[in-house]
Amino acid sequence: MRTVAEHTRVVHALLDPVFARLAAAPAEHLPIDDPALAGRATATSLVSEIPLPPFDNSQMDGYAVRLADFPPPPIEGALELRLGRTTAAGDPPIEHEPGTAAPVMTGAAIPIGADAVIPIELADPPRFGELRRAGDPAPQGSVRFVAAPAPAEFVRTAGSDLPAGAILLDAGVRLTPSRIGLLANAGVRSVPVRPKPRILLVSTGDEVSAPGEPLAPGRIYDANTPLLASALRGAGADVEVCRVSDSPDALRRLVVEEGSTADVLVTSGGISAGAYEVVREALAGLGAEFTGLALQPGGPQGCGGLALPGGGSLPALCFPGNPVSSALSAELFLLPLLRAHAGRPALRPSEHLPLAHAVDSPPQKHQLRRGRVDEAGRVHVTPPSSHLLADLASAEVLAHLPVGVDHLPAGAPIEIWRIDD
Repeated sequence: MRTVAEHTRVVHALLDPVFARLAAAPAEHLPIDDPALAGRATATSLVSEIPLPPFDNSQMDGYAVRLADFPPPPIEGALELRLGRTTAAGDPPIEHEPGTAAPVMTGAAIPIGADAVIPIELADPPRFGELRRAGDPAPQGSVRFVAAPAPAEFVRTAGSDLPAGAILLDAGVRLTPSRIGLLANAGVRSVPVRPKPRILLVSTGDEVSAPGEPLAPGRIYDANTPLLASALRGAGADVEVCRVSDSPDALRRLVVEEGSTADVLVTSGGISAGAYEVVREALAGLGAEFTGLALQPGGPQGCGGLALPGGGSLPALCFPGNPVSSALSAELFLLPLLRAHAGRPALRPSEHLPLAHAVDSPPQKHQLRRGRVDEAGRVHVTPPSSHLLADLASAEVLAHLPVGVDHLPAGAPIEIWRIDD
């Protein structure tokens, strides 16, 4: 019987080459405004061709001035400057006329020769009067100031965010809204992203019906396929779902027909010691290995490279059939690899919190309990049974009771993973 750590190493040996190949594969290119861009990972590093911001601009609505027009402090009374021409956001830079205070709006280019901005609130009067832009007749009037600005005050200098040639994003970085915004700010139109892993998700079992169909006596609805498909897609995979009957030949045919276009095969159910274990019967001869893990729920597991016609191989992960077992198997063994490929942290956020009540666990198994954290920061766990999908659906955390632990009293610290995303 394998430990969780041993099986994790086996899965990595099987799948690490797959993800290394995908990371080195030719990139897909998505437009910056493509809704599908969010959550993808950059395939290469991206460099800014322009400084950010691309020109000196004003941080405030106010007046652009030259420090040379101000006497040394302290100013006695007020300094009066003639009105200069106005620059609005989007206008090209204009020459600053010495001895003037030029109205400038937030984000507008600083007039050439000006070296500071005085906010409108610090001017006398504290409001704009006559505004004349380049090409208009010269403005009339003046404005007074009681203090000189500091050098470059309220000026956002070109390149103060990033200089030209700086790396915007490294390769393998997840594209969040702010990172997409950064690329757009630098004028990037097309973004190279890593290809998504293609997962063939196979649903087996003559006892399952598709949700929405009439439920005949003795049958259950297929929860595993929507659950796993959602989890895999959420972690960054393209998922193709196929359903086959409890026929080993039908499953083998599916692997032969569809396997060459997939990166990984995932199955749920049919791997225990029952009389109709279709996945075990179909795939053991193709290269899958089936074993027990010191894990509850999720003890039965299968994995291996399946031989394909022409000499190829299809990596396969075979999860148990109970919904909670299947979900937690994916959480432990596959989702971390998918998340890492998508530029996300591979592992869930974890911490140790006190138990709200005593918990027992079989000492020969690593038990995963679903639970919630109360307002006092204490962990309440639910029973371990693998069919209790409602408990998993309402869980905020997974609580770990490792091999060798048979009892933890109330108040004892327990490792938890946050899963309420």
